[in-house]
Amino acid sequence: MMNNKPAGDKPKPSAVVLGSSVLRPPRGAIGRPQGMSRPNALPLPANRDVSAFTKPAVFDRWLDDAAGVRALETGDNVITMFDVVGEDFWTGGGITAKKVSAQLRAIGPKPIVVQINSPGGDMFEGIAVYNVLREHPQPITVKVMGMAASAASIIAMAGDTIEIGAASFIMIHNCWVMAMGNRHDMRETAEWLEPFDNAMVDVYAARSKQDAKLIAKWMDAETFMSGSQAIDRGFADALLPADTVTVDENAKALDRDLNDIRAMELSLVSAGMSRTDARARLNKIKGTPGAALEATPGAGADDWSGLSGLLSSIRSN
Repeated sequence: MMNNKPAGDKPKPSAVVLGSSVLRPPRGAIGRPQGMSRPNALPLPANRDVSAFTKPAVFDRWLDDAAGVRALETGDNVITMFDVVGEDFWTGGGITAKKVSAQLRAIGPKPIVVQINSPGGDMFEGIAVYNVLREHPQPITVKVMGMAASAASIIAMAGDTIEIGAASFIMIHNCWVMAMGNRHDMRETAEWLEPFDNAMVDVYAARSKQDAKLIAKWMDAETFMSGSQAIDRGFADALLPADTVTVDENAKALDRDLNDIRAMELSLVSAGMSRTDARARLNKIKGTPGAALEATPGAGADDWSGLSGLLSSIRSN
């Protein structure tokens, strides 16, 4: 049978073939290996402009188990952390060392209560918040209302006393980043991240009195600890009374919509787009007619309160 396909139009192999060996890309690779020149500046971590994110699967677990969980207790010495760790581009919120420092100055030299329900976010910012809290001269009580995952679990360890809901979770894992480059860049990335994982092990070990090697294994396995497990392992001291926690359904719905926006941004970044370009692309969608179908009455044109409508518009395209 004659093959009419042009000679240069050959199918691309799904794997790289070297001799008799078939080398499939590693699990951490984004797409296929590319033989193109690198961008102007080296990819991560050569420019050291890196954020250690919470994995998307952890956000999904948070949405299933803890989204919308809030505390009933209020007071002038209470700091609430019901958000992602690090400044959140999409809301202008987020848990940052700068904001926590300002809250501590406003409260003054008093005992502090920190209420946490967070899927984590930027691990480096979480360490900064932890250090800010540890510098406070008065006792700090941390209350894990729903989940303290990833970077938020580091913040939780700042408590002199840590209380956790019976159905709440503390999650610990290794530092997680997006990286691009060749094998030398990947090796450099891994070596550069190792001290940060070790620093987290030290923080958990100092609080829990558990063996560092055991904690490292828990981090490798991405371990979720329920309230009773966290207490048994020294990551918490006592259970919270059940009547101190409630679920805000409106907050839960907003948490879900925001997470979908963050997931879209991460998908674009995973495809090789910069975070700036990804956000610009999503902002164009934001301006699509009819996107803000459920905007809060009185909200301005640039308000993100119509996230449900925005997501419906995106999904229908």
